[in-house]
Formats: sequence, C-alpha cells, structure tokens
Amino acid sequence: MALVSEILTKLTLSYGGEREPKCPTVVPVYDFNPEEDAAKIETAIKTKGVDEQTIIDILTKRSCSQRSEIAFEYEKRAKKVNTIIKKLITIKNIGLGTDEESLTEIVCSRNNEELKEIKKVYREMFKKELEKDVSGDTSGDVAKLLVALVQAKRDEPSNVVDYEKIDNDARALYDAGVKRKGTDVTTWISIFSERSVPHLQKVFERYKRYSPYDIKESIRKEVKGDLEKSFLTLVECLENKHLYFASRLSDAMKSKSVKEKVITRIIVSRCEVDLMKVRSEFKKNFGKSLYQTIFEHTKGDYQRALLNLCGGDD
Repeated sequence: MALVSEILTKLTLSYGGEREPKCPTVVPVYDFNPEEDAAKIETAIKTKGVDEQTIIDILTKRSCSQRSEIAFEYEKRAKKVNTIIKKLITIKNIGLGTDEESLTEIVCSRNNEELKEIKKVYREMFKKELEKDVSGDTSGDVAKLLVALVQAKRDEPSNVVDYEKIDNDARALYDAGVKRKGTDVTTWISIFSERSVPHLQKVFERYKRYSPYDIKESIRKEVKGDLEKSFLTLVECLENKHLYFASRLSDAMKSKSVKEKVITRIIVSRCEVDLMKVRSEFKKNFGKSLYQTIFEHTKGDYQRALLNLCGGDD
C-alpha cells in the first residue's frame, strides 16, 4: 500500500472544507457537461501533434470533482486513460511524495472539518483508521504530535477572549520548555493541538513576556530534527497559513532545480480554497506576483496548467 503521506496528498487535493471563508482561483463551471468535455479532450488527443492547449484549458478551469467526472466519461469513450490525460486530470498529483515533510504539511495546515472529512474518506477507501497508519508511518514524538492533530480535537474559535487561559497556556509552554532542563513535549503537543487558532495566536504573543525567545526560537532551542520541523510548520500555519504556503512556493522556485512536487501539491490543493489569499501574501512578501514567478521558473504544458490554476496576475 502507498505510504500514508502519498495517500493523504491525493485525498486532500480535492477537499477544502466549508467553515473558513473561501478565496479560490478555480470554481466549478456553472453549465458543466462532462460528456462534452470528454469528447473535446478525445478530439484534442487525436489531433496531429496533440492539442495540449485545449486539454489544459478545459481541465484547469474545472473543479476537482468535475475533473473526476470528465475522467469517468473519457474512460467510457476511450476504454483506457491516455498517459497525458492521467497527468492533466490529476495535474501531476501521482507520486507527489511519500516524505514526512508532505505528511506534516498536510496534517498541520488542515482544520478540524477538513481532517474529519479526510479520515472519513480514508476509512471508506482503505478500511483502516488514519491515526493508526500515521502512527505506523512515523515514530516517537513526531508520531504523537501528528496523531494528536489528526484526532481533530482543536477548539473552535470563540467570540469570548479568555485572557486568563491565554496567560496560563503561555506560561505552561515556557515552563515546559525554556525554563526547565529538557522539554516536556507532551504539554507542548496538548496545547498546540487542542487550542483554537485565534487563541494560540494570542498565546504566542503573550509567551514573549515570559521567555527571552519567541515561540519559534524556543522550538529551535528545545527540539531538533523532524520534531523541530513539525512544530515550526505547525506554528507557521497557525500564525498565517496563507503566508506559510506562499513561502513554501517561493522556496520551491528559488533553486535551479524547481521543486515541482511541492508547487503542484500546493497550487492544486489550494486553488479551490484560498489561493487568492496565498497570491496576496506572495506578492506582499516576495515583491513579485506568484503568476510571474511561475512563468519565470516553469515551462511547457506544466507552466500553462499552473498559470491557469493560479487564476491571473496581481
């Protein structure tokens, strides 16, 4: 069986959740006709040299669920799925990575509703519990943190600000880490995985009153390796999820060897959720639009697909 991170990647590419306000760049086509789209794609493939532009224009302007319907109709017509169609329908989501980094990003950046839906689909597809497989795919304190997040026990945001609880949590994080010799990781995991996002944002600010280091610096001093990366990813998502994804995209396109798997995973998974906000953070923090950066660092059919999903320049 594929590793949990690969499976989670495929499941979460299509699910965005409903509670948070959406700012998508890709929305479902109103007058959708999967049979007609499948027929156009079949014609484009049979065209001499293959009409990639038509295929890309159709698939990148349909929602994930609509692309699935097109794939179903195409299979009925063609009996088998052509390789190019496989790649374009999934936008290269096959084999996006089985690394712990991908797993951590997915689990740390999804809210309760998204995680519950992922667990439900996972159970239906594989007859297994996600928590158990995440635990089996990781180890030690990293496993404990990821399992705690997958359990989706995070408090929902409240209109009431509990300043006493904020202060108590900030002090508890300090007492469990910087103040003592060794780190009480269990306390950290409990607070990080169970408190609401707005509450934790205030806790991180309050934490500076007790510690000479901010929460990120404290994490770097207290833990190392994969646990450090996991906590830092979680904190960055809690502080500003859209900036986190913008930073990941920027990093993925900085090096000479562009990290296509990272770019694909983020663009495809956020285009129906909040890619407009990610675009805004990208322009604000890196001085150039996401659209222009993609244009400069990718090419060919892959570039055209990503630009369409990006939804325009800023």
